[in-house]
Order: sequence, then C-alpha cells, then structure tokens
Amino acid sequence: MIKNLLTIYLLLLTTSCSYITGPEGYFPSTKEDFLKERVEKNITLPSDLGLSMVENHYPVNGLEGSIDNQGVPKPRQIFATSGNSSVQLRRLGELMWIYVETLPSTSWPISKSYWDTSSYETIETNPLTGEILIKFDETSLLEMKIEHGIKEASTEIFLKLIDTSSNEIISNPELIQDELSNLVNYFAESVNQFSGTSLAAQNLNEMKKAKIFVENGQTIIELSLNFDRAWSSVTKAIDASEIFTNDKDRSNGIFYVSYVEENDGILSDDGIFSFLNLGRSSKAKKINFDGAQFEVKITEKNNKTYVRVYSKDGKIEEAEKLISKINESLS
Repeated sequence: MIKNLLTIYLLLLTTSCSYITGPEGYFPSTKEDFLKERVEKNITLPSDLGLSMVENHYPVNGLEGSIDNQGVPKPRQIFATSGNSSVQLRRLGELMWIYVETLPSTSWPISKSYWDTSSYETIETNPLTGEILIKFDETSLLEMKIEHGIKEASTEIFLKLIDTSSNEIISNPELIQDELSNLVNYFAESVNQFSGTSLAAQNLNEMKKAKIFVENGQTIIELSLNFDRAWSSVTKAIDASEIFTNDKDRSNGIFYVSYVEENDGILSDDGIFSFLNLGRSSKAKKINFDGAQFEVKITEKNNKTYVRVYSKDGKIEEAEKLISKINESLS
C-alpha cells in the first residue's frame, strides 16, 4: 500500500513539474532559448507615422479626440524625494488648469516666486483668495488663481487674460497654455527649494471642492463644479475604481454601473494546484456584465453638483461602498 502511494506521489510530482516548468507550463524553462535565436531584419517605422503626446484627462461628451493636436503635455513627475507627487497641465474644452498634488498653501509661494522672478510686473497679490494680478501689456492683465483641488491635499491653478478697458475675459487659449506650461516647468525645476508652506495662504487649504455628507441616511458627494466638469471627473473616478459602466445617460446625469467585488483570495476553481493561484490574480474579481446593479446620479443645484448612488436591489451597504470608492478616486 505504501509503495503504491509513493508511486502515485512521484508521478504527481513529475507531472506538476512539467505542468509548471514544461514548454506549455506557466513558467517554461528558457535557459536554452539562445540556441534557437536568429538575427531579424531591422525594424523600419512608416514615414507617415504620427505620435500623439496628448492625454485627454477630462473627456467631454462629443469632444473626444478634439484636443489631440493641442500639444498639452503629459503628466510630469515632481517632488523627486517623495516619488508620488506630480504636476499636470489639464484641459476640458477651452478650460485649462494646472493640477498639483500638494496643498494650496505650498503651491502659493512657488507660484508667487514664479511671477516675482518673471519679466512681468506683479500688481497685486492676495494669499487669502489665492489671486495674483500681473500686468501682461498695456491693454491686458493676467489673473492667476490658486484653489484647492477635488482630491484631498491638491491644488488647481487657473489663469485668465483680462481686457483692462472693459474688464472682460479675453479668449486666447494658445497664450494661456504657453503661460501655464511655463509655470508647470517652474514647479518641476524649483519645487525642491520650497520646503515649507505659506501661513498667509493656509485659508486656501480649507476651501475644498469636494465634500461628503449624509442626508436621510444616504452618503452624498458635494462638488463645487459645474455639470460638465463634474461629469468628466466622475467618469474618470469610475474608470479608476474598478467599476464596470454598463451604460450612460449624460442628459440626465446617470451612470448605470456594476460594482467590482474582490474575493478573499481563494480561486473558485477546484484542483490540486488551485492553492498556487498560478497565472491568476490573488484577488479574483466578479463583475455583473448582464445588467447594471447601481445608478450613479449627478444633479446640479445652486452652482454645485451632487453625486448619489442608488442600488437597484436595495443593497444600501454596497451603494455606500461604491460612493466611497468614487470619492477616493476623484481628482
């Protein structure tokens, strides 16, 4: 009996090794692959190949792909010591702004230093409102405004050109993009010189664009954004939150979605090697592709937008988890 069990064990061991490291296994041996190598022809790229350097961070319905030739830079990493902060030039339609992963009170002295050392004349600065007024030429002014971003501890920097005679905003997206790009580069090159924050600008840290509260037992996200930007921001958050979008109804502000749930790390397949999780994620995911389980609804009121999640099956706890994931991914 023992001899038979030993034979079966050795057979299984031999089979499993082949299963793992054999030619068709999960980790095939490659130590002799060099014997089969051959020299291939050089790769030649087509002369008409076009490379886009643009990332549309906030796509708008009907405008997808419309900024491909605008030259908006890709996100650029700064704060090399931390390795997780970045500065980006973002765009939504004609609206452009800088996104920085740091508090406004830290972004303020860097931005002020940029204008103080530039060729422009700084006319007025107000750290309480985050505004800097710059004389651009004899007929126009540049107004820079620093605001707290949607994401916790983030900054958004906006710039607009104003006609001095009429006090109206002048539409010049090329100029605004150039000036914002210069400011992005300044942040990337100078940020390590600014280790502290501005006490005068601490007020800006409290002016958050995203707040969360509970009303009648339901968690709601309040955004100090118009509908267009709120829709784009929530779209980006859903995509980043492992939430499957079954359908969308932009005119009514509704996403029909299914929530991605993570198992406890145990595969559903039974088998002698299932405990190894070979070739599979340690957290298997289940998505309901057949029909939406939840509705994510955006409404607009008094210059603010509100995000709510409704469960079609009355799963209130799951709806709460879903809106929490969306809130964490907003940026």
